Amino acid sequence: MKEIKAFIKPNRIQRVIEALSDNGFESMTLSQAEGTGAFKTKGARASLDFHITDSPVIKIELVCQNEEAQTAIEIISANGKTEEPADGIIYISNIEDAFQIKTGDSLKRFDL
Repeated sequence: MKEIKAFIKPNRIQRVIEALSDNGFESMTLSQAEGTGAFKTKGARASLDFHITDSPVIKIELVCQNEEAQTAIEIISANGKTEEPADGIIYISNIEDAFQIKTGDSLKRFDL
């Protein structure tokens, strides 16, 4: 299994979510976040919460089978891309196993 974490500009998130869902990636977690990368958007200001210069981003997290990861990456890239610099970043991690909280059953033997 692979975990995909993608940091996307807020104005592209709806396109990314819809494209992922349309291609069978229906389970994902979304979080609002602030980035501190080298590129600072016009109008970036000091964050009230963290006292750093911020750029708003949305973090998408999803887990998929190994053979599905490249498709998810391509969907996120194609739909998250803009004409502006610093469209975001995608991280891929290996997932050794996952467990259901209620039963303790391993998800390794189930399709995600």
